[in-house]
Amino acid sequence: MTVTATRADRHWMSVAVQHAHRCPPSSTAFSVGAVIVDQTGQEISRGHSRETDPVEHAEESALAKLLPDDPRLRQATLYSTLEPCSRRASRPRSCTQLILSAGIGRVVIAWREPDLFVIGCQGKRMLADAGVVVVELPELAELAKAPNAHLLRGEQLRDRVS
Repeated sequence: MTVTATRADRHWMSVAVQHAHRCPPSSTAFSVGAVIVDQTGQEISRGHSRETDPVEHAEESALAKLLPDDPRLRQATLYSTLEPCSRRASRPRSCTQLILSAGIGRVVIAWREPDLFVIGCQGKRMLADAGVVVVELPELAELAKAPNAHLLRGEQLRDRVS
């Protein structure tokens, strides 16, 4: 199923990119921004990597600011500058698992996770396999990579295709 991105998707991803620039730099993790928007188009939460904890991920941060049973989550869209992680060493649950547990039905990403820290991220595939609509905005990938330039220098990281 092909899903077309909307003007609102591009706007909210730009907000997520701006938030990614707030991340404290790290040599062992990506700087990521995330925004959660309800079905009326209103922002209900946002987060960035390492916002309150050195191993915190952006999606995790944004979701932690809402009650787990918040009824808005079922109709919400989560915007993340990087594909949600499918496994982690630092926490028992990946961001993909957190998104699925929250019941979010739509996720928009700008950049697929390269094989720098975790080989073979399957977040996009796992979300789609669970029935989540996943939209990728490759035209915004370079903006999403910008706060991670220190990690990507000298690396020949190729974006994966679905």
